[in-house]
Amino acid sequence: MPDAMKRRFFDLSIDVYVPGRWYFKTPTHLEGQPLDNPWEFTRGTPIPSPGLLRIPLSRPGKPLDFTSAGVGVTPVLSTRAAEVFRTLAPNDVQLFPVQVEGQVEPYFLLVAARTVRCVDEAASEEFKLWTPEDGQPEKVGGYKYVAGLRIDKTKVADERVFRPWGLRSALIVDGDLKDALEQTGIVGGQFVEV
Repeated sequence: MPDAMKRRFFDLSIDVYVPGRWYFKTPTHLEGQPLDNPWEFTRGTPIPSPGLLRIPLSRPGKPLDFTSAGVGVTPVLSTRAAEVFRTLAPNDVQLFPVQVEGQVEPYFLLVAARTVRCVDEAASEEFKLWTPEDGQPEKVGGYKYVAGLRIDKTKVADERVFRPWGLRSALIVDGDLKDALEQTGIVGGQFVEV
């Protein structure tokens, strides 16, 4: 594993500027029933298999390799993007097959199965923590938002994919995984160095 300070990390999110981009609703069970907890996919821990899920479209468009689904902002990957995660980060992710509305080829829901307490508050532009006054006790102490996210690389061990503790909205990938995804020509995701 390279020296921690030489490693590079990126927040992977959807690229909203892809022409004709499709958008997904929240995943459902195959028969269309809502999930009990659509946010469980982004908590940064392993989860039991949800079984085969269906992803309805909120706006039809160009099929992409990286999209996020619904209220939980759950990453959904094409087969070729999923294979990069499966190969380079097998201990960091779970991949669950999903049926995307109107598609015959398989897609996969990505769960980052690791969390790292690594937000560098001093180097990030701005942050705000959840407080008891916000009325969401389960979130108190976590990050309400972080602008200009920076992470403390010394806190990252061998993780290649993870969620920063207290910031479920960020999906962090290391530079090697980013390079491999770019080499496959994936469309739909963008990388912002953190």
